[in-house]
Amino acid sequence: MLMNKIILGTICGLAFGIIDVLIMIPLKYENNRKRNEAMSAAFIERFMIGFLIPNLDLGIHPALTGLLLGAGLSLPSAIITRVYVPIIGTGIVGSVIIGFIVKAIL
Repeated sequence: MLMNKIILGTICGLAFGIIDVLIMIPLKYENNRKRNEAMSAAFIERFMIGFLIPNLDLGIHPALTGLLLGAGLSLPSAIITRVYVPIIGTGIVGSVIIGFIVKAIL
């Protein structure tokens, strides 16, 4: 049985968002407000990446779709924070993994 793309996207988005926030827990922040803002923004960004990969058909392997979305949607946050490798790297790795999951399930 095939899973609904919206449900799969929601599951992937929630998982990616939660994992990214968990990765951020040990990081140091100026204050709690900045910590909450950074974690909220990261969760939303990763949720949307995970949600979009199963729901966007570019006619290429979903892992490549993930690569494009992961890099492209992570880049603005990396530029704003000037923290390139961890943000873009996590975005790409997580997105490619989601792409392979999508290929296996859909």
